[in-house]
Amino acid sequence: MKCATVAIIGRPSAGKSTLLNTITEMKVSITAATPQTTRNAIRGIYTDPRGQLIFTDTPGYHLSDKTMNKRLQETAIRTLEDSDIVLYIVDAKRPPGEEEKAIAQTLAKVKSPVVACINKSDILTIGEHEGAKAFLAEQLPDSVVVTASAKLDEGVDEILIELYKLAPEGELLYAEDSYTDQPLEFRISEIIREKAINLVTEEIPHAIYVTVEDIEHNEETNTIWVRAAIIVERETQKGIVVGKGGANIKKIRTGATPEIRAIFPGKKLQLDLRVKAQDKWRNNAAVLDRILR
Repeated sequence: MKCATVAIIGRPSAGKSTLLNTITEMKVSITAATPQTTRNAIRGIYTDPRGQLIFTDTPGYHLSDKTMNKRLQETAIRTLEDSDIVLYIVDAKRPPGEEEKAIAQTLAKVKSPVVACINKSDILTIGEHEGAKAFLAEQLPDSVVVTASAKLDEGVDEILIELYKLAPEGELLYAEDSYTDQPLEFRISEIIREKAINLVTEEIPHAIYVTVEDIEHNEETNTIWVRAAIIVERETQKGIVVGKGGANIKKIRTGATPEIRAIFPGKKLQLDLRVKAQDKWRNNAAVLDRILR
């Protein structure tokens, strides 16, 4: 029996969260077209007869001096230091830039073995694939290189084979049917945030966070009441999130309800959403301490 912790790292939009969801066959980490959707170290658990792999999906590694982006970088680096293996996701549709080189240089210094996955194989040209292989051969010559499509679940078994080869022997750390250890409120807030950021454009997705203010179980009606707030940075953004006549907030509620209800099997669900503004929260250390894990 083998058991290992695996840190997933890569540039924003490389497909890290999609891969984690594909491996666990559950919605563990939210996904969106907006880069840097993942803000926290999200843990997903995969167990089969070979043992258990405990993945940590990290925020997309983005070079920036902004307060929040620096915190996200720190989260990614800290996760690398605490993991048995690193799974490095490379998006070969984009040529290696300074961020890719910064990641590779960081990984060259870590003690843990690295499995490099060239992702999005379903849309790569031969030249893009060969370019990614050459980059990895130059920057991380000792890494194991595999090619996969997280979106289409192609090459994922090969990733697991390589990870189990490198995993140390050990007992399971979680029950066999576990797929995440995220707190309940966090899981709910992330589901709501995903639906919200997929409805808006430009800078607004980055200006959104969600807080679950109350979860109440009414035993008489077998109903779970969830009251949550979608926080933006400016009053003008509130109207965009709510939408004309409340159209957008209704779409967010409709999209989030089935996924939240699945967390409470056999229960009815009432989801109460509000939109609030909190000026410049991305530069507020107290807020970042509360929402970044």
